[in-house]
Order: sequence, then structure tokens, then C-alpha cells
Amino acid sequence: MRGFLSGISVLAVVFFCCAVSVSAQDIRRQEEAKARLEKEIAILDQQLAANADRSKDALTQLSLIQKKISNRKALIRQSDRQIRIYSDEIYSTQRQINRLQAREDTLTDYYARLVRSAYKNRDAKIWYMYIIASENLGQAFRRFSYFKGLSAQMKEQAKEIRAVQAELEAERSRLQDLKKEAEAIRQQRKTELASLQSEEAQSAKVVTQLRKNRTRYQKELNAKKRQVEALDKEIRRLVEAAMKASSKGKTGQQIDYKLAEEFSANKGRLPWPAEGPVIDHFGQHFHPVFTRLKLPFNNGVTIALQKNAPVKAVFDGVVKQIVVMPGYNQCVLVQHGNYFSFYCKLKTTTVRVGDKIKTGQTIGEVDTINGETQLHFQIWKNQTPQDPEKWLR
Repeated sequence: MRGFLSGISVLAVVFFCCAVSVSAQDIRRQEEAKARLEKEIAILDQQLAANADRSKDALTQLSLIQKKISNRKALIRQSDRQIRIYSDEIYSTQRQINRLQAREDTLTDYYARLVRSAYKNRDAKIWYMYIIASENLGQAFRRFSYFKGLSAQMKEQAKEIRAVQAELEAERSRLQDLKKEAEAIRQQRKTELASLQSEEAQSAKVVTQLRKNRTRYQKELNAKKRQVEALDKEIRRLVEAAMKASSKGKTGQQIDYKLAEEFSANKGRLPWPAEGPVIDHFGQHFHPVFTRLKLPFNNGVTIALQKNAPVKAVFDGVVKQIVVMPGYNQCVLVQHGNYFSFYCKLKTTTVRVGDKIKTGQTIGEVDTINGETQLHFQIWKNQTPQDPEKWLR
């Protein structure tokens, strides 16, 4: 029976250890996600600071603030998840402590009975007389074995009690650590909530500023629209020229369909060209304040970056063109068979037209234009723009 109970205890400990391991992995994943969000918020703070005295860039400020608010809410959700994980771990640890405490009580009680039995038979003469008084040899042997094993049982029981007490102490210490960590997360959550309230107030202030200056903003939006249209027209021209050159079979310019297949097969798994928060997504969007006002259609994504951040190729390919565009500075077009990736707002480039490049190879360094350190990135299939976020991992 004792062996069976010991087996159950071992299984319980194994199950508990596995549960702790899973919880530790969950906490590690949550920490990694929080670190990424915090890094993005730091980048956004840098850009907001750079634009602090540029009152005309109210829309840019609003976009950055709204992304910060989004990240801040995500951080709070991560904190909530972590608090739930810690609560589960605290509950599991407390249950383990209760089991160990019960085990210790059982062992201690049994040990006390052994001690009492040993005390009653502490005189060797009593042991001797008890054995001599046996009715037969078998009974005498059993009584002799009992007295001989009593001391060994007491030693073994004492050893097991010490082991359980050590484990119990370790679990109690772990419980205290978990409670401290959970409290730290709760305090961090309070800080995040305070930051969120401040950012929402900042957002409301910028919204008021935009509403007061709608006419001026409309002019700026029209200028931005012209820049976007010029970029779109240039990309279409470059892609069309590359496709025509390939279709005519010019030496070294044929479409690499194998490369195109590999590019297509990696949809959703391509590396990001740079690390930072996406502040402008693909597609048609409306103004966040003047909700009926359409913003220029975005054929790609805009990623906020740290100053001088490196920009890397998302896949193997060939550099087809490097052009300079108003509002976008240097732009690099890379061909991947009948797919193209386009990298804009570069200060410097480290590649030349005709270069064969590899996935992850640095192609340039991001520029800071009017206080904005941002990469504009696009993916095209033939002459159709794609949503980059569906291609990147």
C-alpha cells in the first residue's frame, strides 16, 4: 500500500513539474512579446520627440501616437495574460504545498508511532524475553526481524521526512517568488495604464489641432497624394520595363521562374526588411479625424525605425533599379522572378544595379526625412501590388 501511495506521489510530482515547465514557457513567450512591444514604443517615442516642434506634421504625430496607444493596450493585455499565468502557478504551487504538508503530517505521525514502539521496547532484556516467549521458531524469527528492522525503519522514515521538508521549503520559497513577480507585473500594469491615459490625452490634443487647421491640412494631404501617385507611377514604369526586358529574352534578364516559385512558396515566411512598428498599413484608409476623407491608397507598408537602421532584402533577387523620388529619397527595386520588392526612404545604398543579392543582405540605411525615420516597403506580383504583411512573418 505504501509503495502504491509512493508511486502516486511520484506521478503527482512529475505532473506538477511538467505543468511548471509549460507555465515557464508561457511566461517566457509573454516576456518576449512584451519586449518587442516596448522596443516599438521606444522607436515611436524617438519619432514623436523628433516631430515635437513640427506642428504641421499633426497627422504624422497622430499616427505615431495611435500606434503607441495600440501597442500600449497590447502591453496591458500581455500583463493581464501574465497575471493569469502567475495566478495559475500560485494556485498549483499552493496545491503542491498542501500535498507535501499532508505527506509530511502522515510521515511524522508514522514516525511518532515508531518512536513510541521503540521506547516501549528500549530495554534489550525485554526484547530478549519477548523473543524467548515465542510459541515457535517462526514466531521467534518474526519477532527478531521486527526488532531488528524497527531501527532501520526509523532511520528511513526520518530521511524521508527530511526530504519532504526540504521540498516543502523549496515550494514555499518558490511561492513567495511567484507572488513577488505577480505583484511586480500588477505594478507595471498600473504604470502602463497611466501611460495609456496620458497618450490618449495627447491624441485628443492633436485631434483638436487638426480640426482647427483643416484647410492647411487639406493642402498638405494633396501634396502628399501627388508624391504617392508619382511613386506609384514610377514603380509601375520600372516593373513594366523589367517585365518587357525579360519577355524579350535579353541576355541575363529572363524571368527566373524557379526563383519566383520559391518566392511564392515563402508567402507568410519572408523576413521583415527592418525591425520596427508598422504605422501605415496596406490598402485604402480614411483620415482618423475627418472620417469621410480618403487618404492616398497605400501600396505597401510604412515601418517606423531607429535612426540609421539597416534595411535588408526579404529574399534572393537581382537589383533592377535605384531611383530618387520626391519625399522618398533613394528607392531600390529588387526583382525575384515575376515578383518585385521595393525599398524606399533610404539615405544610402550598399548595392548597385545588376547585383545579385541574398535574403537578409543589407541593401542600405534608412533616412530621416522631415523628422521621420521610416521605411516604405512594397511587394508586387507582376504589376499588381501585394499586401506585404501577408508575405512577411
